[in-house]
Amino acid sequence: MDLFTPTDPVWTPLAQRMRPTNLDDFVGQAHLVGPGKLLRLLYEENRIASLILWGPPGVGKTTLARILAQKAMAEFVEFSAVLAGIKDVREVVATAQARLRLSKRQTVLFVDEIHRFNKAQQDAFLPHVENGLIALIGATTENPSFEIIPALISRARVLVLEPLSSEDLADLTRRALTEVKGLGRLKASLTDEAKEFLFRSAGGDARSLLNALELAASLVKPNAEGQRVIPLSVLEEAVQKKAWRYDKGGEEHYNLISALHKSLRDSDPDAALYWLARMLEGGEDPVYLLRRMIRFASEDVGLADNGALTLGTACLDSYRLLGSPEGDLALAHLAAYLATAPKSNAVYVAFNAARADARNYGPLPTPLNIRNAPTKLMKDLGYGRDYQYAHDYEEAIVDQERLPKELSGKKYYHPTNRGLEKRIGEFLAEREAKLKANKDK
Repeated sequence: MDLFTPTDPVWTPLAQRMRPTNLDDFVGQAHLVGPGKLLRLLYEENRIASLILWGPPGVGKTTLARILAQKAMAEFVEFSAVLAGIKDVREVVATAQARLRLSKRQTVLFVDEIHRFNKAQQDAFLPHVENGLIALIGATTENPSFEIIPALISRARVLVLEPLSSEDLADLTRRALTEVKGLGRLKASLTDEAKEFLFRSAGGDARSLLNALELAASLVKPNAEGQRVIPLSVLEEAVQKKAWRYDKGGEEHYNLISALHKSLRDSDPDAALYWLARMLEGGEDPVYLLRRMIRFASEDVGLADNGALTLGTACLDSYRLLGSPEGDLALAHLAAYLATAPKSNAVYVAFNAARADARNYGPLPTPLNIRNAPTKLMKDLGYGRDYQYAHDYEEAIVDQERLPKELSGKKYYHPTNRGLEKRIGEFLAEREAKLKANKDK
């Protein structure tokens, strides 16, 4: 017997002890395991399918694979994409064939970090996944579109797993603190401050949360009643990260997002990067920050620099591909660009004015000349009559009514002389001058 092999389950890490063995105890991913969802249906039918589970660390990819395999009475085999070669692939296939022949049990091959599979390994498994000998479940933190051959992706369903929500983390923490297999015997609890910091620092990662909780509980001595109350200071020590004064739903949240927004508007990249860093370090959702900056690209940069909005959506895609911490640089990239871009809120102001008129005037009729006339009756009623097709005219400039008569001549958009909008303003001024000249002829 190996003297260093732990036999007491207490020696097993908390994250492993709390790993659920059935779908009812699984925390998170309701979009996949909830009633009527794909994994729930597979589970209830005792079936297994080839899947690619794509998501950040600590969200249950391995656990889901184990639960599905166990419920389907299949053999669960883990395979190392890094250490194994084609010879190992052949051995797995041969064993799976023998198992199916002797015990009628299917093999579930679980490949963690499947994006490390080289093309030869993927090709070697392909026919056996296709004929059903092996149900392949791959787990990855990388975009499968870039790392896995199309033929394999077409034979496996790609499922996206999300970081655990605060509610999920709270449920997981409650179970860990109360269940005997968790920390129930220690009678541990968290102060409200410590609990809030634990959820923020975990970043949606169940394993990270449970590891920090277990270490913090071991650092606290029981009080006279035998209870271990974990304060913020001990949890900070366990996590090795200081708690910032930051409440994502309170005043400080709005203070900081206001500071970021105004720094961008004032074209101060240094202040913008600082407030961005403050919010990220405080545990703010990077996607929320990207959404706010994309909104800023339309509201405060607008047509002065069309590249701002394009870059915003590109940075959002980059973050979703990379995740934290690598993807955090995309946020910094966007913040610096927005801060130094020319500014204009002309479109924002124009749209608000147009929306106000739409609400105040109600459903004004569309001018007949710009109505569509797909039927004879509509043509007879005057739909499309006297419409001037712009491309038939010099420089595609025509003088015809396009607003309801109650709003005739109304101007909403007034471009600035900054960035691209200066050229837009010049174009509109030239257009007005040519229309006036044509009228005077």
